[in-house]
Amino acid sequence: MKSFFDTNVLVYLFDADSPDKRGKARALFQKHAEAGDILLSTQVLQEFYVAVTRKLARPLDAGVAAEAVSSFAELPMVQIDSKLIVAAVHRSRKHQLSFWDALVVQAAIEGHASTLYSEDMQHGQTLDGLKVVNPFS
Repeated sequence: MKSFFDTNVLVYLFDADSPDKRGKARALFQKHAEAGDILLSTQVLQEFYVAVTRKLARPLDAGVAAEAVSSFAELPMVQIDSKLIVAAVHRSRKHQLSFWDALVVQAAIEGHASTLYSEDMQHGQTLDGLKVVNPFS
């Protein structure tokens, strides 16, 4: 079973100002890295780079962020394409999700993930067999 990691969980891997969440994110990521079941999307990589270089109270150096993106890019990846975008638009309307959250959900489903780790969506919610888990709750 694959586990999809949303951007916010990856950002906490590097957020020195949130030590509790950082510890939880690192333990969760390590556990799934060892199991070899991590799934990401190209959207998550893009959002991660912007978030860690611009939105953290103490942003990462661009070189460090680029290295992290390169490492994440070696993991199994769902490519965001026009078909996935159209499906996310429909999912957004059907489930009243923001478009960006719907795109994450759609990528996780397309990648055959069983779990979506995200702080941004309703913990315990199930969407077409995909369970949303907030690892920080």
